Formats: sequence, C-alpha cells, structure tokens
Amino acid sequence: MTATLARTVADLLRGVTHSHSEGLYFEDRFLSWSDHLRASLQRAAVLDDLLDPERPRHFGVLMDNVPEFSLLAGAAALSGAVLVGLNTTRRGDALARDAALADCQVIFTENSRSDLLDGLLLGVPVINVDSVEWADMLSVQRPSFEQVTPEPDDLFMLIFTSGTSGDPKAVRCTHAKITGPGLMLAERFSLYPDDVVYLSMPMFHSNAMMAAWSVALAARSSIVLRRRFSASHFLADVRRYGVTYANYVGKPLSYVLATPEEPDDADNTLRVMYGNEGSAPAVAAFSRRFGTQVVDGFGSTEGGVAISATPGSPPGALGRLPAGIAILDPESGLPCPPAEFDASGRLVNAEAATGELVNVNGPGAFAGYYDNPEADAERIRDGKYWSGDLAYRDADGFVYFAGRSTGWLRVDGENLGSAPIERILLRYDGFAEVSVYAVPDAEVGDRVMAAVVPTREFDPVDFAEFLDAQTDLGPKQRPTLVRVCTEFPRTATFKVLTRTLSAQRWNCADPVWVREGTGYSRL
Repeated sequence: MTATLARTVADLLRGVTHSHSEGLYFEDRFLSWSDHLRASLQRAAVLDDLLDPERPRHFGVLMDNVPEFSLLAGAAALSGAVLVGLNTTRRGDALARDAALADCQVIFTENSRSDLLDGLLLGVPVINVDSVEWADMLSVQRPSFEQVTPEPDDLFMLIFTSGTSGDPKAVRCTHAKITGPGLMLAERFSLYPDDVVYLSMPMFHSNAMMAAWSVALAARSSIVLRRRFSASHFLADVRRYGVTYANYVGKPLSYVLATPEEPDDADNTLRVMYGNEGSAPAVAAFSRRFGTQVVDGFGSTEGGVAISATPGSPPGALGRLPAGIAILDPESGLPCPPAEFDASGRLVNAEAATGELVNVNGPGAFAGYYDNPEADAERIRDGKYWSGDLAYRDADGFVYFAGRSTGWLRVDGENLGSAPIERILLRYDGFAEVSVYAVPDAEVGDRVMAAVVPTREFDPVDFAEFLDAQTDLGPKQRPTLVRVCTEFPRTATFKVLTRTLSAQRWNCADPVWVREGTGYSRL
C-alpha cells in the first residue's frame, strides 16, 4: 500500500514491510522497518494472550523514548489494542490514578522508569521490558498471529493532556488522528526514504507521535530516537545521523540556542524544524544560527483547532485565521471584532477583541476524552468545539495567542491576556524566558506578576527603563511583581506549570521585586 492511501497506523506499518535500509536508530543500534514490523507482530501476539477481550484492551507504557515503545505502538496498531502513554513526570497516586482512569490491564516499563511504580496499588501486572521475564514471553512459540484491520476512527492511543490547568485528561487518539498529520507533514516538507527524522520529544505526548513517529512512517524514512531531549547533544546528533527533519514542543529551541554558539553551527543537514509554542525571537534566532527552516504551528492534543504558520506573518502572529475557525465571545457566543491598535502599536480594544478560538464547524479532529463526559461537554457546546485558548485577530486576519481561558487576568475591571504581555517582556535582552500570571489583589482584582529566567543579573532600574520605552505596553499590563527564577517548574513536554507559579505567588526562595511608582524594589 502506498503511503498516500494509508488510512490507519497499521497501513503505515505495512507500507514499510520491505524497508530494509531505513528504520530506527537508537544510540549504537539500528532496527530496519521490516524487522520492526516483525517484532511488533510478535508483541501483538503476546498482547493477545495478556489482554482480556471482555474488557477494554488497553495497556500502559511508562518509558523513555526507547525502541520498545515504538515496537509496542506497532503492536497496538496491528492487534487493535490501545496504547496508553503514561507520563514519566507523574508520581505516586497521581500516576496510579492515570493508569486506572485509562483502564490499563497491564503496564510495560523499563529499568530506568520501573522505580516510579514501586509501592503503588495498581491492581494490574507490571512487565519490565529489560527483564528476563519479557524475553521469555517473547521467545514462546505462538500460533501465527492474525492481524486485525482497524478502521480510521478506531482508538489507537490514549494521550494525557499536560495538566497545566488541572488533572490531566485522557484524549482519545484514533488511527486517523495519528496517520493524518504524518501524511500531511511528510508531503508538506517533501520527506522521502533518504530523509532522517529526529524524535527527542516524549513519545507519550501527541507532538512526538503526530509530528515525528507517524511522519517517518508516512515518508518511509529512518527515525532517530533519543531517550530524552538534550540541548547539548542536539547538533551532534543531527550531524551523526544526518538528520533532516526534527520536531519540538515548548522551549527546546531556546534551550539549544542557550548552548555556546560556534562559527560552523549552520554546517549541518537539518532542513526543517517543525513544532509549536516556540517564541518568535527563538524561531528567528534558531533559523539564522543553524540555517534551518523553522515552522511553528498552533494546536493541541485534542486537535479541535489548528493554525498553520503563514509566510510573511507579523512577528508574534500564529498565522491567518483558517476557514471554519472563529474567535468568539465566551459569554455571548458572538464573533469578537478585529483588534485595534493605536499609533504606538498598543492594543486598545483588548477586552472586546479577545475571545476563545472555536471550531464553528464541529469537533474537528477531537474524538473526545476517555470516560469523561463532563470534559467533553465543556469542549463541545452547541455543536462547536471550544478550545479554551484565547486569541485576537488583526484587520488582515492574522491571529495572536492571548493565553488560556483559565488564565485571564482582570486588572482594575479590564480583562487582559497573559501572552501579549509575555511577548513584550521577551524583548528585554536580560530575559531568556517569561511567564505572566495573575495574583489576587483586594483593590484591583488581580495584579500582573511575571516570573522570569534572566540571562544576566537582574537590574531593576534597567528593566524599568525598558518598560517605559515599550509604547505598546498598557499601564495595566505593566508587571507589579517580578520573580527572578533560575528555572521554571515544567511538564515533561517543557510547558511551564504556570498554576504552580501562581499558587506560590511571592512565597518562594527566589528574589521578588515589587513596583513602586515606575521603579522596582526588592520585596
């Protein structure tokens, strides 16, 4: 079957049956796609023995990016089972809760992660794929395994949301939801068997599966697995394996840029870096330094709204508002007017122009949450998909992210989005990273607080002068409090846990500065 006719992950895997030269690289190992397929079929037969057909045929995987993760993903696709990606940053009862919520019948882990399950009341078997037990299970001769023929809408994987705004929810990821992006991106970036895809984002997350693993299968190209992302090893890996395409989510661009710059950085094979949530300055700097096309899109694990980067977009814009996607007032349900800017570039109608990104045609690629009808009802209202993401658009239709709907700041009666403030603060050359959030205030409702990771010693006078010079920064947007951090609390996919920062407020070991007049003094 040609890749363009593939409708399921099983189709993609069958498409590499005869790929002997391309396959999976991991450290000093290589596994051809044809051997990968055979090994996945072997594991599919084991799953048939392990999983009770009278219950949801779900199995958990708690691993770094190791070959066994990919092999078990293949086994799920070929057997009709469902892989549950368990987050390696979850601990204790929270991890056990995720496994129970997803109805895991068995959990597979590896040596480096098995200790996370020690002492947990899971109620299901745990299999360490580095153990003799697993090797023995694979060595048992079984009758020839009969592959299933899944449908595009059949469930392939459960992927948990990042949990930045509450308990993670298990997103239903169908075969089509994995296959579609793989085919689209392989075609969009003209990827072929002689290309090499680099996968260092965690495979329990949608970005890795939709923007790397499935892309390699769709292009029938090789894939390089790195156990965990490493900024210091990124360029060396690109050169070692001849990587031509890589994906990212969150801050990896900034982390790589923080490594020492060398005059030959652009001497590499990387053609395309594709991902989301990279800042505009990081995208531009990465492209310049490494001679690579960086394409930053917008989307979420749920998949109800996606915005593609548009060539020639203004700085900070996500792209043009696609057909079928609208920015609606969450209360009235009516379209928000375009953003208006004064001569200094300041957004003057932020409250009216900022609304929620909504797919007015229906759920899009959103297939629902697993066993969570309340969360489904929150997303799908009146036949529309409400993303929970705030944005505004300019007169030319370019969209700007304004934060999460749970992250509104209401300062002195005015609703403010956090993302526009972050974009302005990131212009300051003394900051590597910025996170803006609300802290309660009895007089004005919220105060704007900014947590920052500096590139040099924080200078309150210099920072105040910088703010004075930003003509598009409104007085209510100016941070009242600045927390100077060495690093931010993060999810495994490098998203900032803003709710943790907001809950801590100024009760932390980090230095906090408070605005007094137009300047700042140590709190």
